Amino acid sequence: MSTINQDHITVALAQIAPVWLNRVATTAKIIDYIQQAGKQNARLVCFGETLLPGYPFWLDLTDGARFNDDVQKDLHAFYVQQGVDIEAGDLDSICEAAKTHQIAVMLGCLERPKDRTGYSVYCSCVYIGADGVIGSVHRKLMPTYEERLTWAAGDGHGLRTHALDGFTVGGLNCWENWMPLSRAALYAQGEDLHVGIWPGNLRNTEDLTRFIAKEGRSFSIAVSGLMRKQDIPADTPHLDKILARCPDMLANGGSCIAAPDGSWIIEPVIDQECLLIATLDRNQVRRERQNFDVTGHYSRPDVTRLVVNRRRENLASFED
Repeated sequence: MSTINQDHITVALAQIAPVWLNRVATTAKIIDYIQQAGKQNARLVCFGETLLPGYPFWLDLTDGARFNDDVQKDLHAFYVQQGVDIEAGDLDSICEAAKTHQIAVMLGCLERPKDRTGYSVYCSCVYIGADGVIGSVHRKLMPTYEERLTWAAGDGHGLRTHALDGFTVGGLNCWENWMPLSRAALYAQGEDLHVGIWPGNLRNTEDLTRFIAKEGRSFSIAVSGLMRKQDIPADTPHLDKILARCPDMLANGGSCIAAPDGSWIIEPVIDQECLLIATLDRNQVRRERQNFDVTGHYSRPDVTRLVVNRRRENLASFED
């Protein structure tokens, strides 16, 4: 049973590979890691970008930009079918595990929401509270480069923070962490524990994680997935074409935690599946904000202000 302390929180980073493009099997693996984190009294466990059911690595390996191509259509259709339908209950078992172990979950998933037809898919960061209730679903604002070939652009509805014990937790997907105004939207809500979720590579996490910590004077977590050539299932559509150009390591991890002064609590870990555990002390935030509080005493809202549209975007509204 987790012990709640308003100044200390134990967090877990699950750096794991999905059962690639298999929603049901990957869900079971995620639940196993939630259980492991709960047994170590963690109050928050984090998983990488679109870990459920996996990142679209094929795009870079199979000429993903070829227009009206049967291979790309086959792979996209398979991907969408394995996406997460939250309304249909695809996250219910994960929510139940969170509730059972009294642990919050930050999870990257491929969302196929009914409010956008159920055929367009989004890179979404889902926060599930320790009560098992989904607190927010943040759809990535701008898919990066080849990701735009399969993911739709999201909206600001999920730019929200969540109270967890004495901390205020927020999260962004991958290169959204490079977007100053998206970070500011979370900082302005009192964020002091920032979670960046990534598909997995050291080059993404080794610099930016420490920068966000120093800018926000917050704890900064980067949690990455892992993906090796050997993790590609034998029943993957067009497997031969994917393997023909596939490196041995597609995503090498790089999960880490930085303190509010930018120092490492856990340095980036690569090339291994693991569950990383650390206990964070909120007094470190107080100390570092003595001389800089980015949306507090060191802000000038009379000069510069941010307006955030948090409406869930839809094509039509109906008046009956």
